[in-house]
Amino acid sequence: MAGQGKDNMKYLGGYSQDLQDKARLLAERGQLAEVLRGRYPAGHLIRTDKALYDYVVDLKNLYIRNGAPINKVAFDSKIQVMAHALGLHTTISRVQGMKLKAKREIRIATIFREAPEQFLKMIAVHELAHLKEKEHDKAFYNLCERMEPNYHQYEFDLRLYLTHLDQPGCGALWGAGPR
Repeated sequence: MAGQGKDNMKYLGGYSQDLQDKARLLAERGQLAEVLRGRYPAGHLIRTDKALYDYVVDLKNLYIRNGAPINKVAFDSKIQVMAHALGLHTTISRVQGMKLKAKREIRIATIFREAPEQFLKMIAVHELAHLKEKEHDKAFYNLCERMEPNYHQYEFDLRLYLTHLDQPGCGALWGAGPR
């Protein structure tokens, strides 16, 4: 592990040194892909923005019934995952006549179009939780866990996947690209 900078574990910075060391060892041995494919053998089938919208709205209706409506959900190729964004939620307010109208959008990085459904759900749950909780605090993560009890495990594994993608010569595991 000497000679390996901490930068190759940039997605795991908030985790214990022990977990980072284990992930680093798996990466050095080229075993991250094997571990991830063992846990998540297949990608999801949600490929269009319409299917993604329906998926996210179904989750919202199941867990946040009285939350504000979502106007748009889309995969977004402009989201820079490598800059630590997996998805985005925005609210745009506009004056229409005498009323103030808010439009809410959720965008998910295109890289997750060909990922396991668990990763997509984790990101969707995260962005939906922002409809009720703005800050990443205890209430926010409690809501995430209520919507997806395995939220933290999926987030960790998603970060392992991003670490895998950062390795030279490694590509997508569940869709198009090198295997």
